[in-house]
Amino acid sequence: MKAQNERRMKRFKEQRWILDNIIRSVGIDWDQGRTHRLLAYIGLSGQQDVTQVRERVTKFKDIPREFERVAKRREEIARKAEGEGRTVTARENYFMAALFYVNAQWGIFEDDDEKKIRLGEKQNSCYDNYIKVADHRIERVEIPFEGKTVPGLLHFPTSSTPPYSCVLSIPGMDSVKEDMPLYGDALLERGIATLRLDGPGQGESNLRKIRVTENNYEVAGKNAVDYLVSRGDIDRDRIALQGVSMGTYWGFRVAAADHRFKAVGLTAPCLEPGMYNQLSSASPTFKLNYMYMTGYEDEDEFDEFAKQLDIRGLEKNIKAPFLLVAGEDDELCPIEYTIEAFQNVPHPKKLIVYEGERHSLRNPFHRDIAADWFKDRLDGKPMKSEKVYVEISGREIVEGIGPS
Repeated sequence: MKAQNERRMKRFKEQRWILDNIIRSVGIDWDQGRTHRLLAYIGLSGQQDVTQVRERVTKFKDIPREFERVAKRREEIARKAEGEGRTVTARENYFMAALFYVNAQWGIFEDDDEKKIRLGEKQNSCYDNYIKVADHRIERVEIPFEGKTVPGLLHFPTSSTPPYSCVLSIPGMDSVKEDMPLYGDALLERGIATLRLDGPGQGESNLRKIRVTENNYEVAGKNAVDYLVSRGDIDRDRIALQGVSMGTYWGFRVAAADHRFKAVGLTAPCLEPGMYNQLSSASPTFKLNYMYMTGYEDEDEFDEFAKQLDIRGLEKNIKAPFLLVAGEDDELCPIEYTIEAFQNVPHPKKLIVYEGERHSLRNPFHRDIAADWFKDRLDGKPMKSEKVYVEISGREIVEGIGPS
């Protein structure tokens, strides 16, 4: 990333030397559980590659180089295996290569960067090769959006038959449509198809210079549902919405604007009005990235824009059963804002709070709990409104809060 682009944000410019020293001291996961999440996607066979990246990244600018290093190696293994007819080895290595190329692009927050463009092309090439040999059916889709299209990946389960129930999945600020497990995805394992988007401002859409505003994800979400209901192999009456991290803000707005969802589940919420903690007190990379996603070059103009990031008043428009999963000590969204939003959503609803957890939830069970919740709602099972507090020991304290 060019120096002038780093300098467009005051705090990033002033704290850059601190950032590099923090990375040198605590490693690549200084701001979030980046490599832990990656390992959950690629599996333990990628442990050595991730360990190498962790050891070799000692400053911010190391990230693209070190992820590309392991991506190239995995791509070479995949191509050799493919040529020898070893489908499973090719599948696993193409998948790992694609996700390593995804991670190599993070930290390049600017348009027309030759390295970022090249890494994006390698990501797509490896993922296309993965699709050919994947253990389940995957389709690339393009969703109409403001005269252009935003890309998505539609995954189909092997354990059910059409018409499939489906979850529209909205990733977070630092996530992309390719981010999901190679094997054992919690939704696919329960017979649920999944459409993951690179909506405005995300991943491949950003390379296309499709920017996110305070509310235009609503249009992308509506158009994605329009696309799903147009397909004969998707059950139009069993579509749900999932949002993770910043995808909870965008997902909240989508769910409030479109009432065709049978369930809405949000994890690791970013619902603080104005996103002060995320943009002004957390790692400066969050703000620099969001400026890139919105297309703002001037920080003062971006600060005015950020004041519009607010879901208050929209809660009453959530018409589907609602799930919210949060860490008690979330550093990006203080828990009081999560509770306030939850309280204002109509019944039926469920809040799960994990004791002592931060934004990157470490509890290994929350994904399965959410997936089971989605399956129950898509199967038409009733639910009770409740709050669940999960202690570090695993003990659950359940409080009923109103009508079923």
